[in-house]
Amino acid sequence: MSAFTLAFLLAVATTFCLRQYLAWRHIRHVAAHRAAVPAAFSDGIDLAAHQKAADYTVARTRLGMLDTCIDCAALLAFTLAGGIEALHQFWLAHLGSGIAQGIALILSLSFASGLISLPLSLYTTFVLEAKFGFNHTSFATFIADQIKQLLLGLVLGVPLIYAVLWLMSKMGANWWLYVWLTWIGFNLFVLAVYPTWIAPLFNKFSPMQDDTMKTRIEALLVKCGFQSSGLFVMDGSKRSAHGNAYFTGFGKTKRIVFFDTLLTQLQPGEVEAVLAHELGHFKHRHVLKRIVWSFAASLLFLFVLGQAMQQPWFYQGLGVSSQSTALALILFFLTAPVFLFPLTPLTSLYSRKHEFEADRYAARQSSANDLVNALVKLYRDNASTLTPDPLHSAFYDSHPPASIRIAQLRAAG
Repeated sequence: MSAFTLAFLLAVATTFCLRQYLAWRHIRHVAAHRAAVPAAFSDGIDLAAHQKAADYTVARTRLGMLDTCIDCAALLAFTLAGGIEALHQFWLAHLGSGIAQGIALILSLSFASGLISLPLSLYTTFVLEAKFGFNHTSFATFIADQIKQLLLGLVLGVPLIYAVLWLMSKMGANWWLYVWLTWIGFNLFVLAVYPTWIAPLFNKFSPMQDDTMKTRIEALLVKCGFQSSGLFVMDGSKRSAHGNAYFTGFGKTKRIVFFDTLLTQLQPGEVEAVLAHELGHFKHRHVLKRIVWSFAASLLFLFVLGQAMQQPWFYQGLGVSSQSTALALILFFLTAPVFLFPLTPLTSLYSRKHEFEADRYAARQSSANDLVNALVKLYRDNASTLTPDPLHSAFYDSHPPASIRIAQLRAAG
């Protein structure tokens, strides 16, 4: 067994044990605080809603523990157990070496991964979400979504894979720089077309009809210096009872989107406060900062891949006897997450910093109390736990814990 194989197995074991330990802590902590609503939320959330959130959180976390087991088993099956090597040899025999073989290898592995995750996705949607009253997705809609995602993946993915494999084989030692520029262009293209071409494939977007609400929101947009291509209501209730709001696109394609479920849950002032929070992300350039960080990280990853793919130990240490650009891509992006998982709290911390900044902006531009009321309703109606385990939250949560977030907003109010 090579040194790299041992390092890989150690990373897999560490990540697996850490994820399971964090989940176990989270379940115990939430269950231990199930009996009483935290004092700060006693006016807006009753005991029944609090216990529903606790039970929902525990159920999702337990399912996540099973998902971790499946992910770990699939990773080892694809790598050290020879799954990728078998697929590589199959397509090599039928297509020979070259870009077509690489594309077929990547697509077949993606399809296999999708099949592995499908049963858990079905269970989550039609058992767990249904049990807690959130699922509105019909089986026909679920299947249609899967087919649309598959076709969309082929339409967008195949040209991208072809371009990447061609650049890796033709651009010499600096191929990673050309691939990085291609990746940037692809992402910007998707950001531009997503609001008008991709999102409508899955949901219906209607212009906001409530003139009073629309006037109020437009006044807030003028106040915040935000220009958009329109205010839209999305039929989120078609799939789920969960509610949200967001803006998407950039430049002239920016849209503000409200889930229809959100508009039925909140009062006008609360909707305005939620939107002010989202505008806070825009004002502080959070989306741009995250895109820049993402592009910087992808440049680093591609550079490291460029060095690793030249080394026979990289392939052999992961159960593959051959060397190719497609194999290098697959092995790198399959295994990198287990080595990088301990860094997860850093990305979560960065995201929570942005959330606090957006909350403070919303408190200045609208009403801190309205945002507090909106968040309490969203915690209640989405069955979000008010008592997450602190360590679990530090690792995973992109938003601050409810108690800390509400306390800061009340202080601002």
